[in-house]
Amino acid sequence: MTVGVWSDPVGFQPAGTYLGRGGGNGTDVRSKLSEIIFDSISDGVFTVDRDCIITSFNRAAERITGFASDEAVGKHCFDVFRTEICHKQCALKDTLKTADPVENSRVTIITRDKREVPIRVTTTLLRDRQEQVVGAVEFFHDVSELEDLRDSLDRKRGLDDIVSVNARMQQLIKLLPDVAESECNVLIGGPSGAGKELVAQVIHNLSPRRYGPYIKINCAALPAPLLESELFGYEKGAFTDAKRAKPGQFSLADGGTLLLDEIGEMDISLQVKLLRVLNNGEYQPLGSTRTCRTDARIIAASNANLRQEIERGNFREDLYYRINVVDLEVPPLRDRPEDIPLLVNHFLRSFRSRRRKVISSMHPDAMKALRRYAWPGNVRELQNAIEHAFVMCHGDEIELGHLPLLVVSRNEVVGGVAYNHDTERQVIVETLQRHNGNRTRAAAELGVHRSTLWRKLKSYGLVS
Repeated sequence: MTVGVWSDPVGFQPAGTYLGRGGGNGTDVRSKLSEIIFDSISDGVFTVDRDCIITSFNRAAERITGFASDEAVGKHCFDVFRTEICHKQCALKDTLKTADPVENSRVTIITRDKREVPIRVTTTLLRDRQEQVVGAVEFFHDVSELEDLRDSLDRKRGLDDIVSVNARMQQLIKLLPDVAESECNVLIGGPSGAGKELVAQVIHNLSPRRYGPYIKINCAALPAPLLESELFGYEKGAFTDAKRAKPGQFSLADGGTLLLDEIGEMDISLQVKLLRVLNNGEYQPLGSTRTCRTDARIIAASNANLRQEIERGNFREDLYYRINVVDLEVPPLRDRPEDIPLLVNHFLRSFRSRRRKVISSMHPDAMKALRRYAWPGNVRELQNAIEHAFVMCHGDEIELGHLPLLVVSRNEVVGGVAYNHDTERQVIVETLQRHNGNRTRAAAELGVHRSTLWRKLKSYGLVS
């Protein structure tokens, strides 16, 4: 609702003194009419004087707050509404001080029976006939039903993002709402590309922190000094190029969720500092002596077996038990082949809307090739393969020849082995030769990420 300056055109001050023209029966009729209109407004409305003392309170305001008009009138507005910002950033006080209206601001009030109710607030000045400011008016409406509906949709949408009929995945999905609500630290295990980031995102979306920040940082992507400054921030002059202070991810994630992906790659010296944050929420930015606090929920993810890393001396055991309050394991795609058709249809719908192509189906031979492939890159590799096919396909059905060569070249499953490694090595070598050793172009043709291709080259001894 957009409200201009209320100039009181009919001499209206709902439950207070008449501010307009002189007395008389006509004035009484207009005043009574204004009072009827005031009480008929579906939004809560109340007025205050310049000291924020309530001067009128309509019926909708009574219904939403639980306070009767005669209980509210004459009291400070903060005695009735008791919002979290009443003494810090009151909308009415701001309007009275600056003359600027506040529009559609969300606050939570405490009702007479001590219930928390979210409302949307709009305020503007109240003037008399001489245009003198005599107070302010606030319009507000209850948005609890709307937010409950949105929360319900968010929860459904969050869980619907995980496409699976696999029994292990279904068990994991059932756990997510309870895990999200608990706000405890979570460790998500599973191979790269299996969907750990998606599970972390769903946990955040279903949690009480869903309206707070959600920040992801890959611990394997940065060397220890850079990762430390990224996590904890730094002060001006902390190192040569620190020309100004910068907040870290723990500061930015305050009140929200911080995903530490590939936490097993974190340097052991940095793990000690992370442990302090997990123990008491305290940390120190680089180059600073002051102690900062954060209220960020930590979700950790790792494709490495952290127990083995502990035995090798690469990961602290005490840190492991701090992040591992709840342990979730995302199975690789090769262990849930029944999900492949569902995921294919999911990606078809997604790419169809993004690329505006009429592709709507997968040829049986192409689907057969997808189902017999082992998917070492898991769901991410399948997604890349479907995107690759979308680029190559100019009809309405994806055929075998549209799939990445790496997928098509697989042998039939024999003795539980889904593919032949010698064939894969040969395909990679031939593809690189066609592109004169350009890994980016070779990865694009093969339908895999460049980092996936590099790992395969390393595993086959094709790079040192």
